[in-house]
Amino acid sequence: MKGKTRPADIYMRFLGLAESLRGLPALPALDPLEERMLALVARASQEASRLSVRDMMAMDQFGSPATVHSRLKSMRKKGWIMLADTEDTRRKQVELSQAALLHFDKLSACLIKAAKEG
Repeated sequence: MKGKTRPADIYMRFLGLAESLRGLPALPALDPLEERMLALVARASQEASRLSVRDMMAMDQFGSPATVHSRLKSMRKKGWIMLADTEDTRRKQVELSQAALLHFDKLSACLIKAAKEG
């Protein structure tokens, strides 16, 4: 199998490249739950669907509403997300920050580079 690239090899190269981003002083690191929550916010953003704090607090996959609220507060403080106003001032929309979008741009570049090296 020498010289033949397996799909797993591309993924492993991507992981190595993505790991190199962790050392960059862009944004503070997220814990695993925050990373899962960020992925949900990113997918909602990509699909142009609305995602409110209340929506996220209602999701059992992230734990209790208090846990979700504290993680959202932490992610906002770290600069990963923003809370935007809606027509109902009691509801806040969860959105990616510009810094988070830049981080995803860098991850995308890592993925493209890993695939091209194969």
